[in-house]
Amino acid sequence: MYRISELADKVGLSRSTLLYYEKQGLLRGSRQTNGYRLYSDKDVQQLHLLQQLQSGGLTLKECKSFLDSKVQRAVLEKRLQRLDEDIAQKQQARELLVALLGQSSLRIWHQQTDKLAPDAHLEWLKQQGFNEQQALHLKWLSKDMNEHDQYMADFMTVFQTLERWGPGCDADSLKALLTLPTIPSKIIDIGCGKGFSTRLLAKHTLAEIVAVDNEQSALDELGERLAEQGLDTRVTLSCASMTDLPFTPESFDCIWSEGSAYIMGIEQALTQWRKLLTNRGYMVVSDLIWLTDNPSQEAVAFWEGEYPDMQTIEKRLSQMRQAGFEVIDHFTLREQAWHDYYQPLKARVAEVKASMPKSNAIADIEREIAIYEHYLGEFGYRMFVLRKGA
Repeated sequence: MYRISELADKVGLSRSTLLYYEKQGLLRGSRQTNGYRLYSDKDVQQLHLLQQLQSGGLTLKECKSFLDSKVQRAVLEKRLQRLDEDIAQKQQARELLVALLGQSSLRIWHQQTDKLAPDAHLEWLKQQGFNEQQALHLKWLSKDMNEHDQYMADFMTVFQTLERWGPGCDADSLKALLTLPTIPSKIIDIGCGKGFSTRLLAKHTLAEIVAVDNEQSALDELGERLAEQGLDTRVTLSCASMTDLPFTPESFDCIWSEGSAYIMGIEQALTQWRKLLTNRGYMVVSDLIWLTDNPSQEAVAFWEGEYPDMQTIEKRLSQMRQAGFEVIDHFTLREQAWHDYYQPLKARVAEVKASMPKSNAIADIEREIAIYEHYLGEFGYRMFVLRKGA
């Protein structure tokens, strides 16, 4: 026979736990005339059986039920389901920790995090030591800080020699410019890249133009092109982040941004850039949007990963009006705008692919080209011509 302290030592439980078990009817000792309770070997075995049942994740209430009567299959199935869910959650947690340690890819995690909390995600990336340019590239291109350097090296190998870094054509840019009720005198071209729109604006207006991009190599090439065409006297090049533009409020009467505002988010761009406009100033911005209410599942899956904030035309127009803009006009870019971008890109990928057989950047670009070839028409770039409201 065992006193409660001896029983506790025997089964590896605390005295208070045994008293609680006794209160719940899981343990029954025999009270002696001196007031002490004694426990038998049968009680020891009962406690060991209880511990074995608990090891399956059963609650004390469930254990008591199984000790007093036949095991209920439905209870076991429910407990197994919960256990499987717990295991899945813990496996996800483990995979994240492994990825954060640099031992596997963080791509899916970055995609999900950026969809749920884009601003916080960007700030967190900067806290991890990435500068603004690297963080934005990581958000929208590599999506994996563990493989970012190699991804960006491969990406630039493909794009550095290409003229266009996104869909667009001069005819659509000129159409948007001619839609403006008045010709602006001071324009900022945000996310200008190699400057197709910058050069067009310089050629067709007398405006002073500030061309902004965070890729210095693109600005260097733009500077050379402007000088060759004699357009450099009215254009200032600025290597800066579109999320932190170094200009005073109401500095420009026109903001131009083709295919780049999505990087910081259209709604944030509308709100933040609006401050740079003079009263009744214009904003011309293009954005990738859905052209159908029932896009193909494959197209949806692709763009949810690449551009989770992609919207319908009606939704974007609503956001623009809510941000304090009047909509002057909007139109879909012609197919030529896509052809002029993707055909040279496709040829360039074919040229360099053999030298980068395991490149994630190449794989992503090829997948995007395939989506373009199969589903263009379900989505497209839309040019929006806006005016700052009062």
